[in-house]
Amino acid sequence: MIISLGTSGTAFLSSKVSTHDKSGEVAGFADATGKFLPLACTLNAARIFDTVAKTLGLTLDQLSAAALSAPMGAEGLRLIPFFEGERTPNLPNATGSLLGITNNNLTTPNLARAAIEGVLSGLRYASDAIAKLGVPVDKNLIIGGAARNIAIQKIATTIFSQPIYIPPPGEYVALGAARQAAWALSGAAEIPQWQGVTANFIEPLSSNCAWLYQSYAQEFSLVISKGE
Repeated sequence: MIISLGTSGTAFLSSKVSTHDKSGEVAGFADATGKFLPLACTLNAARIFDTVAKTLGLTLDQLSAAALSAPMGAEGLRLIPFFEGERTPNLPNATGSLLGITNNNLTTPNLARAAIEGVLSGLRYASDAIAKLGVPVDKNLIIGGAARNIAIQKIATTIFSQPIYIPPPGEYVALGAARQAAWALSGAAEIPQWQGVTANFIEPLSSNCAWLYQSYAQEFSLVISKGE
């Protein structure tokens, strides 16, 4: 699965078979090679980090450092990141929430970590929406501007159930378009083979972290059940 973290976030992968999602959460695109590109999009990704960092008076690097200084799960603090409504899940009128606040856990490090855990949980939800359609997923590659953030890389290992890899920064969408253009110009029967890149494996922070995403999934389910 490719997890792209930009202003909005997307989860997608290449599939040999088309997908049909009656809920509308997963778009069933096709590509020029005869394969398919099931994709789920979230509206709330890197913009959440910008908003929380600004609120806390931190730079993005400081937000990252603060998040990594907090414990996994942010001592029970949960940030539901539907600041602009949401597309996956389909909740156009939803708003964000900060849950589980106590006198002890409402700290800068915990809020920074909850922001990252909340956004990544939203992308895990999008990824799961594709997996539910029967598309096999065995690892996740995280790309996009926010993927360079060390805290996002490390905290992703506690949210996703598959291994996390970070490829070198690059304009992968433009490179893909260039590859298809080269194919069209060549007139060849098969798409040209370009040299791939080596992605870095991110060591998991913990082996016992399934509960963290489940806690967010429960909150998402409550919001969805209310239709907010």
